[in-house]
Amino acid sequence: MQRTDIAKYGEFGLIDHLTQNIKISNKSTQKGIGDDAAVLSYDGLKTLVTTDLLLEGIHFDLTYVPLRHLGYKSAIVNFSDIYAMNGQPRQITVSLGVSKRFAVEDLEELYAGIQLACEKYNVDLVGGDTSASLTGLTISITCIGEAEEEKIIYRNGAKENDLICVSGNLGAAYMGLQLLEREKTVFAGADNFQPDFSGKEYILERQLKPEARKDIIDILAQNDILPTAMIDVSDGLSSDIKHICKQSNVGCRIYEERIPLDYQTAVMAEEFNLNVTTVALNGGEDYELLFTVPLHLYDKVSAIKEIRVIGNITNPSLGECLISRDDTEIGLKAQGWNSLEGNE
Repeated sequence: MQRTDIAKYGEFGLIDHLTQNIKISNKSTQKGIGDDAAVLSYDGLKTLVTTDLLLEGIHFDLTYVPLRHLGYKSAIVNFSDIYAMNGQPRQITVSLGVSKRFAVEDLEELYAGIQLACEKYNVDLVGGDTSASLTGLTISITCIGEAEEEKIIYRNGAKENDLICVSGNLGAAYMGLQLLEREKTVFAGADNFQPDFSGKEYILERQLKPEARKDIIDILAQNDILPTAMIDVSDGLSSDIKHICKQSNVGCRIYEERIPLDYQTAVMAEEFNLNVTTVALNGGEDYELLFTVPLHLYDKVSAIKEIRVIGNITNPSLGECLISRDDTEIGLKAQGWNSLEGNE
């Protein structure tokens, strides 16, 4: 297939080419791509803004990450941050740093993934920038969202005796990453290798094409449940519950037997000789919602299929602990993802 040099279009021509089919769907978007700045209007709602920077070799490896999946995931991680504030994402801007090894067709694939995510979650792409890069591919996405002031949820609202809840299951994305890294090593140097991933599709999808939990935000609203604190699980359960505890000045108890796990995650952890609880605590990139609710909502929140009560908030003097299956109390450590340490 013929590949088109980016220089053929130039910076502004490239942006025009990649965004020519983008349509606006939110009434808060008054002006999108095509001027010096986007124009947004939220009719009295509070504005939420978040941004994520993804660097090739640090946050993703193009040996096994398709560009379309990368674009989708790059958008999703931003949407997830807005949902974690109990808001709705409405617009994104996309900025790229691109080295010479990429062609126009590569960026078309990346943008196809971004646009797919935007269409699925009803978000408008309203601007961005492109630049040459000497270090591979850099993706920076800023997401703008909206929320009613009284319904915004912060990390600092957890109270003693609150229940700790989490959506979905944990550790799957990390095990998907371990599987991909293993196959990359096994097939290093081989041309057109096709590893057999049958029976492992779920954990691969959780790593390569995660979803933001808009459905959980909708379910909570439908059940008149307003969490007291919330965060998305991007760095790992242990790290993220510690963020809530620090911001709220509280302690916590997480019960090992209550941590939700998928079957494929458990099987793959055993294959890698890893403790599945450790994987769930420290894996990261699950993008599930971790939140606290008042104790009197136990029956209501427990009845929701996609939500699991996994512990409770305590006095800060009791610290942050995991209660093991044999009732041993183990201090939680923030051992999840930290890009500044370069861990994988």
